[in-house]
Order: sequence, then C-alpha cells, then structure tokens
Amino acid sequence: MKLSKDFQFPAQAHQDQWETLKQFTDARIAIGRAGCSIPTRALLDFQLSHAQAKDAVFQCLNVELLTEQLQQLGLTPIHVQSQAEHKELYLKRPDLGRLLSTDSMQQLQQMQQDQQSYDVCIVIGDGLSARAIEENALPFIQALIQPFAEQQWSLAPVVIATGSRVALGDEIAEIFQARMLIMLIGERPGLSSPDSMGLYYTWEAHSGCLDSQRNCISNIRPAGLSTPIATQRLLALMHNSKQLGFSGVDLKDEHVVPTVEEHHQRRLLF
Repeated sequence: MKLSKDFQFPAQAHQDQWETLKQFTDARIAIGRAGCSIPTRALLDFQLSHAQAKDAVFQCLNVELLTEQLQQLGLTPIHVQSQAEHKELYLKRPDLGRLLSTDSMQQLQQMQQDQQSYDVCIVIGDGLSARAIEENALPFIQALIQPFAEQQWSLAPVVIATGSRVALGDEIAEIFQARMLIMLIGERPGLSSPDSMGLYYTWEAHSGCLDSQRNCISNIRPAGLSTPIATQRLLALMHNSKQLGFSGVDLKDEHVVPTVEEHHQRRLLF
C-alpha cells in the first residue's frame, strides 16, 4: 500500500491516556515503551532517582554547618549521638537508634542539673535522609521562633541527634522535662523524594512512648508539603494538645488547607 505524500498519522494515535496526568505527580506513569522495554530516558531517570535515594541514606549529617546556622538564629544547639555509632550499625540495629549513648545521656543530664523545665523541645535527627534535614530543618525552625515567642513558650536547647530513630526524642524530652516534643527527622527516601523531612509531635514524651501517642506530619519539602502549611498544622496540634492534655491518635489534625480555587479567590480579593 502506497501512501500519499499529503497523508499524516493522527497526532493522538499512540498517546497514553495517562499522559495528561503526569503534570500532577512525580509518580512514574505514562513513561511509554521501546519494544518490550521502557525508553532509555525513563530508565536513566529511574537509575538516577535510585542513586539519589541510596546517597540520602548513607550521607552523613553536616553537624558543624547546621550548628552554625542554628546559632545565627540565636539558638543554642547541642549534638548528641545514639547507641548506633555508625551507619552500618544504624541500619542493622534500629533499636540502638532509639537510645542515647552513655556519653550523650550524661551530657544532657549535666545540662539539666538545675532541674529547669521547658514548654518545647526540638530534636533534629538525621534519620534515613540527612539531606532532608540539611535542606528543610532550618527554614522550618525559623518559622516557629516568632509563634513560640508570641505564646511565651520556653524552648529547651535544640538537640542535633545523629544515628537517630524517632523514639530517641522521647528520652531527650524526658531529660529536659519538656511538655511538648517536636522531632524532625529525615524520612525513608522514595524514588522521587530523597529530601523528605518528617515531623513527630508528642505531648509529655517519655521513654517507652507508644507510636500511637505521636502525631505525624510527613513529606515536608519544597515539592511536597510546604513549610508554611506544615508549621500551621503543627501549631494547631500544639494548641489543641495543650488544652486537652494529650497527643496521638485521639488528637485530630483539624487544620484546613485552602484549595487552589480558594487561594486564587483570596488573591483576587486582596
């Protein structure tokens, strides 16, 4: 069969029906195919994302730089270490990442000899993505300083914890006698989110706290949940927990995020 020179194939003949949805998600949809495999570009993108996720897990937190940045905000950070002394042990023994090393525990106890209590304790843990902490922790903490001052909440020395799991913050908050614990930690990297920071909030945290006693706000990063929205959610949880005297599954996140249409209407009004 011979085709005319003026004949053109329909533009949509081989377009995937999911193609238009790609602009709304980082998920790997409508990547197409090349024979029985995927296109080279999609394969290279996948390999890059996988490498970035591995790097995020094995990257060490730059404690010195983070300490300097926190000091510039007028804070007094302190560095502690869990019983997982190196990355290999941290990955194999999650239980050790939940416990302070002996030296770190003694260091915090010496700081707390005056038995002063605090309203808020912030712990910054490297977790499974030091990159997430280095990119997101500082602007998040900076956004909390003014609201804390307005509420006249006393803030314990900010703790930078390496080799940390979520529960490590419980022991630290207990030593500082802090009523509200904010645990910032690098989340397990996905294949599209090696920079995702998680937040765990606990009222009257103590050693042995159950996960059901925490409230989690996850995926804090520029391409995920923005810092302003995450801080609004956290402050709402803190106010409610202070009134009710608990946190966790019984404390509901009632903060409402405006829709795109509502946000657009507000901009038109103002």
